[in-house]
Amino acid sequence: MGPRTAVAPSKEVKAPAGGSGHPAARLRSSSDGSRYSRRGAGLPNCSSSSSSSSSSFSPVLFNPKSVLKRPVSTEELQRPGGPYIKKTFTIVGDAVGWGFVVRGNQPCHIQAVEPCGPAAAAGMKVCQFVVSVNGLNVLNLDYRTVSHLILTGPRTVVMEVMEETEH
Repeated sequence: MGPRTAVAPSKEVKAPAGGSGHPAARLRSSSDGSRYSRRGAGLPNCSSSSSSSSSSFSPVLFNPKSVLKRPVSTEELQRPGGPYIKKTFTIVGDAVGWGFVVRGNQPCHIQAVEPCGPAAAAGMKVCQFVVSVNGLNVLNLDYRTVSHLILTGPRTVVMEVMEETEH
């Protein structure tokens, strides 16, 4: 399983909530993060409520398109004086994951961040480019390799990212 995710969808499809044998089961992303769902049926709620929905359907969200406006090279990210700033996040995973999805290839980027997840709490945002994971430079790796590093590493992940500055 990949890091858990939930974001505003590019399209929303209704699916039975009991599809996995649990009455209010939440779907989680596979290693490529292509399928995920929100907690509950309404707007994201960061409080940990254990109430189950009386509806037999919960939304399943699909976000297959890249969130990037244009391709970015590793050289552009590393160019001195460029339009990017480096940020460091320490994300402590919970029982389900870290709350984000990585996509892309050389460099990878943050495709999705669960609004109430550990990554959002640390300040991570969509469209940031992943520079390092636990001190290892990952600029020249694909998202599957970066995801594997995160999933097989310690529960606490230190990530450096590059974020485009506001002009």
